[in-house]
Amino acid sequence: MSNKPQAQHDALLAAVREAARQEQFLEVVTADEARRRFEGRLDLKPLPGERATLAASLGRVLAHDIVAPLDVPPFDRANVDGFALRAADTNGANDGAPKQLTLNAEVIACGHAPKVEVRPATTTAIATGGVVPRGADAVVMIEHTELIDSLPAIEIRRAVAPGQFISYAGSDIARGETLLRRGQRIGSREIGMLAACGLAAIDVVRRPKVAVLSTGDELVSLGEALRPGGVYDSNGAILAAAIAEAGGEPVAFGAFPDDEAALGGAVRRALGACDMVVLSGGTSKGAGDLSHRIVSKLGEPGILVHGVALKPGKPLCLAVADGKPVVVLPGFPTSAIFTFHAYVAPVIRARAGLPAEAAETVEARVPVRIASEMGRKEFVLVSLAETGSGTIAFPSAKGSGAVTSFSQADGFIEIDALANALDADTQARVTLIGQAAKAPDVVIMGSHDVALDVVVGALDERGFSARTIAVGSQGGVAAALRGECDVAPVHLVDPGSGAYNTHLLAPGLSLVKGWKRMQGVLFRPGDARFDGKTAAQAAEAALADPSCLMVNRNAGAGTRVLIDKLLGGKRPPGYSNQPRSHNAVAAAVAQARADWGVAIEPVARLYGLGFLPLAPEEYDFLLVERRKDRPAVQAFLKALRDASTKDRIRALGMQPTDD
Repeated sequence: MSNKPQAQHDALLAAVREAARQEQFLEVVTADEARRRFEGRLDLKPLPGERATLAASLGRVLAHDIVAPLDVPPFDRANVDGFALRAADTNGANDGAPKQLTLNAEVIACGHAPKVEVRPATTTAIATGGVVPRGADAVVMIEHTELIDSLPAIEIRRAVAPGQFISYAGSDIARGETLLRRGQRIGSREIGMLAACGLAAIDVVRRPKVAVLSTGDELVSLGEALRPGGVYDSNGAILAAAIAEAGGEPVAFGAFPDDEAALGGAVRRALGACDMVVLSGGTSKGAGDLSHRIVSKLGEPGILVHGVALKPGKPLCLAVADGKPVVVLPGFPTSAIFTFHAYVAPVIRARAGLPAEAAETVEARVPVRIASEMGRKEFVLVSLAETGSGTIAFPSAKGSGAVTSFSQADGFIEIDALANALDADTQARVTLIGQAAKAPDVVIMGSHDVALDVVVGALDERGFSARTIAVGSQGGVAAALRGECDVAPVHLVDPGSGAYNTHLLAPGLSLVKGWKRMQGVLFRPGDARFDGKTAAQAAEAALADPSCLMVNRNAGAGTRVLIDKLLGGKRPPGYSNQPRSHNAVAAAVAQARADWGVAIEPVARLYGLGFLPLAPEEYDFLLVERRKDRPAVQAFLKALRDASTKDRIRALGMQPTDD
């Protein structure tokens, strides 16, 4: 009798015994249990930061908050080609009674500082993007004027509103504000914001290096001739691309035959050089499958899962070796990519500092009317917020020239070309942008303050996201009354009692104290009209000097109430120049486009300006009572009272109210 049948029998028996030995290792667990075992042994915090050029930061994640080093725009600029003028000079202009303004001997081009002040009844030609000259508080489009060559002068047949076609300094980005937060992914829109601030390099989270290995005698490298019984190593290419999509840096180690020594050496080299190792193939219970045996010898705690109740993907092997994840995916491409996205991609994204994937569209209520120009389909950028009765979408208040509009939006809605408006309370479909995931945990609508960034940052450290929408104190009150926010920051004084914010209370609202900040008169150091005076004396000196130009604040702002009280009903030159932020006021004074204005003390310090205290004001929060018990709102209140938060607020020159 030949020994050949016996030899075959022995070989088959050995294979069966090996399979039986491995059967005890292939303990099938549920998908949730597999994830719990695997992630429970991993450090899922983002990796440390590294410096990257702006170009190289695309797709990366910020390692630290970025504070804007300057204003964008850095000056008040014209939004159209036309003429800079004083809006008051156009009052009453119409076809029957046009207004005539003398044309100054200057044309303001982009990149050139104006030299001639716009005095009453005069105007200066200005190009789009040009610096608005001293004295001017509006720009009229060239199409709305007639040139009188013989004088020279222009004729205007319609009145112009103060602030028309002007983007004020800091209206897009305000110096000192938190521009981007730690953990934010850098896309083209964020690149635009950073470039607008002149930043050439930033700190980003290091991408996890993920080794990619394939195993199997049948594998053929791409580009080589396909031998009989061979298949191309498609898994290696698929996984490398998927790793890059998930935010990792794939490191290709190649394909290896079913040789334990060769594959084992490669896996150990990969583990030493990378943050994570991903193999495909060699994980089922056949006698020739080596990967799980090699992985079991790499380090503690070793293999955590070998077999998951998935179809496809049952032979998945999950391990951790000395703190580094090691995953052996099934060899079939469909199974490999399925299990990769279920178990490997979330780990890569966490280590890269990336959030979970976002949905594509959401339904939301638009609470305000949006006017639209008929004849053109309009895309309106929106921010999402939860009200307790559903998701709402707030349209962006910033114009098309603002680099932050797109960055700070969660998505956009479409308005049909045949519609002249989208009515308030319309249900609309929001198309999400990029990695937008869900509405924030806390919605804050009202007046903005640099110290508010401190509280929002503390809230973020507690694992809650916040959306701040700057609509002014009055806008915040309205939003709180409608239940469209959780808290509304306000600083409005009661003209009768002189008390701050308590008069804003209404059923369903309570007042949470915030901090005190000093408002005062800002001026350029060395100006004799202001140096050494009180705020009241300075205002008196300014009112007595017709050449002294002020910069005002917008109606509805808490600061505007103080200004009008200080002026006692008078409207000095520059009164109609009404930017919407403290930064814009400070920028106008610092750049000598105005001589004085009223703003908070920290902004005066930021711009190197003189400061005359006018009045302390209280920056508080209206709390929507029916949302008070939500965990995120409670976390906000705790962050507000936290000792470290208060220390940071004091460092900005403000005083927590309950000190």
